[in-house]
Amino acid sequence: MSGELTFVDAVNRTLAHAMREDERVIVLGEDVAEGGPYLVTAGLAEAFGRDRVRNTPISEGAVCGVAVGAAQSGLKPVVEIMFIDFVTLALDQLVNQAAKAHFMSGGQLSVPLVLRTQGGSGQRNGAQHSQSLEAWLTHVPGLKVVMPSGAADAAGLLRSAIADPNPVVFVENKSLYFRREPVPDPAEAIPIGRAHMVRSGRDITIVALSRMVGEALTAADQLASEHGIEAEVIDPRTLVPLDLATLAQSVTRTGRAVVAHEAVTAGGFGAELAAQLQAAAFDYLEAPIQRVGAPYTPVPVSPPLEDAYRPGAEEIIRAARVALEWGQHDAEPWEKGALASS
Repeated sequence: MSGELTFVDAVNRTLAHAMREDERVIVLGEDVAEGGPYLVTAGLAEAFGRDRVRNTPISEGAVCGVAVGAAQSGLKPVVEIMFIDFVTLALDQLVNQAAKAHFMSGGQLSVPLVLRTQGGSGQRNGAQHSQSLEAWLTHVPGLKVVMPSGAADAAGLLRSAIADPNPVVFVENKSLYFRREPVPDPAEAIPIGRAHMVRSGRDITIVALSRMVGEALTAADQLASEHGIEAEVIDPRTLVPLDLATLAQSVTRTGRAVVAHEAVTAGGFGAELAAQLQAAAFDYLEAPIQRVGAPYTPVPVSPPLEDAYRPGAEEIIRAARVALEWGQHDAEPWEKGALASS
């Protein structure tokens, strides 16, 4: 049985389901008992009590530290960090404690912790509340990193994240929160580390993360209708672990690839994707892998500037055309890299 839900409602329902199934699941964070800034946790305190849905002080480090201790003591905390920008304040506990405990204890300790956080621009929230910092977290052995692109995937992946014995960072894009789509009830768990082919195609592979999956589908439709180009769109869904086999299999068939994310291009996860794909499919590539991301600047708060800052379907189409036309003339990557000297 399924019905249409927003991303927010899908996460809320999945949290409630997990809390009903397992009394060890608790929710921690700033204002979570009141629903949080986007009402993702609305109604949970009334349903399960404030012992299990706990408001915390405005101290991300303290919240994450408490959650690590709770997880090592047998609970399954789901922590909400309001904005991924604020995960900077919890990095010591997350990176140096949660991610390392299993390894440093010789496998004796586990940290079944989920850290939910919201990333992405487009809400006019300014440079300190609009970043996409997932690449920082993928660099840390011991952390799993999940980035759903829609409500159904959010529900299925969150079920798996809560059941996982290791710390999982669950990155939600704010621009997706109120988009509706069919979500099964109950949602089936989606294995962490399994990509999803969203659209099949023969000419080029577009690997897109989170919000950019929808932009990639728009770009693919336009490429097909206006240019007769059939693009395959794949959503990795989880960055760590990465389903490289599915991505590489697609690229070996199409021979061309674009990787697209909302984060700043320089140092973004797209660079890791491009490196791994070229190593796995080098003999089949007909053109350099193209990268799409945001420019190397803080996120503007001005609406026109923020709109210009955000990458979308237009940038994906441009990158795809460069890859497809490579070798026909003096084509160059449209994104040359912000860190290169002029």
